[in-house]
Amino acid sequence: MDGSPFAILAPAVFVDFLQSAEDYYQSFIYSSIIRILRYICLAICMLAPAIYVALTTFHQDMIPTVLLLSLSAQREGVPFPAFIEAMIMEVVFEILREAGLRMPRTVGQAVSIVGSIVIGQAAVEANIVSAVMVIVVAITAISSFVIPSYTFAIPIRILRFAFIGIAAMFGVYGLTVGILMLFVHLNGLHSFGVPYLSPFANYKSSEQRDAILRFPYRTNKKHRKN
Repeated sequence: MDGSPFAILAPAVFVDFLQSAEDYYQSFIYSSIIRILRYICLAICMLAPAIYVALTTFHQDMIPTVLLLSLSAQREGVPFPAFIEAMIMEVVFEILREAGLRMPRTVGQAVSIVGSIVIGQAAVEANIVSAVMVIVVAITAISSFVIPSYTFAIPIRILRFAFIGIAAMFGVYGLTVGILMLFVHLNGLHSFGVPYLSPFANYKSSEQRDAILRFPYRTNKKHRKN
């Protein structure tokens, strides 16, 4: 439109943002595994720091004893609670991510990788954050890059901060309520009259052939004929 090289496709529903064109160039088994991996990475990206904060703050009894002792030893000398640790590291990683995007491609990648390693190592040695928190935030950041749509990943990153705050105040129970409220909100959204959680909201088994899993082409062809 107006000379722009981009086009807008509508309606756009939830599953569309976790699919990519490459899914249809590969075998259906590989594409299905990759799609499942994207959903797992979506959950990690949005909830991993919040779950860590909730467990270490309110629910230490849910952590195995050996792991709890290891976490306690690593957090010894750290002056901040887990919530502040998570917020500091998340903000730092978001700054590095945006800095890498705004710089030239070759320089930006080096800044993101080297900056993350240097800052993470320095923060641990200075006892500002624990090593486990750096690992959790790093896994979260890597998981966010698995999401195919960059614009879809932005609200996920914002929700991550919200869930960290909820976990710091209300623990796992508050986190569960927050997730349920998010699902209720998404269930009420529509894109050009189509439910945003389609094809799960108006569930039909015949429409699940290209949702989370990608069925073989011959199966989809039979479905179209019917």
